[in-house]
Amino acid sequence: MKLPSTEQTTPNVRPKKLDLDQRAISILRENEWGDYTLPTKGLYPYQWNWDSMFVALGFSEIDLDRAWTEVESLFQGQWKNGMAAHIVFRRDSPSYFPGPKIWGGTHEVPTSGCSQPPVAATIVRDLYEKDPVQGKKRLLDLFPRLMRWHRWFHTMRVISGGAAIAVTHPWESGRDNSPDWDEALDDVDPSGVTPYTRKDLGHVDAAMRPTNAQYDRYIKLVEYGRNCGWDHAQITREGPFAVADPGITFILMRADRDLQALARYLEKESAVHEIDTWLYRDKIAADYLWNDDIDAYAARNMRNGQHSDGVSSVSFLSYYAGITKPKRDAKLQRTLNRILSIAPYSLPSFDPEHPKFDSKRYWRGPTWAIINYLVARGLSEYGFEEKANRIRLDTRRVIQKSGFYEYFDPITGEGSGGNNFTWTAAIWLAWASPMTDG
Repeated sequence: MKLPSTEQTTPNVRPKKLDLDQRAISILRENEWGDYTLPTKGLYPYQWNWDSMFVALGFSEIDLDRAWTEVESLFQGQWKNGMAAHIVFRRDSPSYFPGPKIWGGTHEVPTSGCSQPPVAATIVRDLYEKDPVQGKKRLLDLFPRLMRWHRWFHTMRVISGGAAIAVTHPWESGRDNSPDWDEALDDVDPSGVTPYTRKDLGHVDAAMRPTNAQYDRYIKLVEYGRNCGWDHAQITREGPFAVADPGITFILMRADRDLQALARYLEKESAVHEIDTWLYRDKIAADYLWNDDIDAYAARNMRNGQHSDGVSSVSFLSYYAGITKPKRDAKLQRTLNRILSIAPYSLPSFDPEHPKFDSKRYWRGPTWAIINYLVARGLSEYGFEEKANRIRLDTRRVIQKSGFYEYFDPITGEGSGGNNFTWTAAIWLAWASPMTDG
């Protein structure tokens, strides 16, 4: 990508196309906090796992060294068991709940007690391939950490005898209040939850956020994990919530493939063979997620085997993961065509024709630039260029229309959630900007 001009724009003039490149760079720099980057100030005052990986992707367009630093800083919060936590707390900010004291994590650096979608190996491969000479030493340092994290997923988040990866808290999926979790979350008894005060509603309209009833259950799951000393095997095996998620599953499958490529670059044959066993089980996990009733991959409650009855945007990450089956693909493409036909600013996070769709409430309908990027990347790799380009151009249009919001209404294009959002700016720089054309 060619960097935009740094010339000053005329005051009080709304930024146009190339000005958005400069504004995106400014957002990344404004949200830097030492060696890591905040998703946005106020609402999210710490380092989030998959946020930082997309931030690294954005930084790689302007400052490759800083991109590597972003990844490295995340792993300062890696647990001894291999888990890379979903939040790394380096201070106790009064603007966020639940903070480090509520989580009661066991790692020496305060963190949350669950993980997040493991996009890191894929991003690290991207960084390495931009400059293998610069990246070799940094890859050597990161590779064992990535292996330990993937091994954690394939052991601590798998129920004995199965292959599907369990999400044990909706926050672990990265899609906190998706309808995918409703049925399983209803089985979480919120009685006796310690009284608390939400902080997110002081930053964002409550109509755009999870409900209080959902939050009670979120905190109850945190309390369960804390009370069992964050024994992740027990949490997966016996905890109140365990759902197989297409998002985690497909992102991990892709990351396994990319981690294997990194192992080959480093000539680590034992790691290559270990990852082969993960990839074999990954394919079985994908079969477990397919739902013929909706012609899509869907979340599945691992306590009772029940599928979600709605199509999420992550249903289309199968191509990104490298999973294709001709008969399934034909059905999945029809499902994607239907959703694209009714969402002017694709890709909605949940099916607009489903009764639970909400165009403004977090992961119950809004469009997210990060998922658009992952879905379109997979579609493009399998030759669905027209759909991939449609999603990319929709992402471009909605940012041009509304700015760098956390997420967007897929019907009107209105921005929602936090503003000046780092991962949206990062995706603009790496993929959505007109400067990336060609």
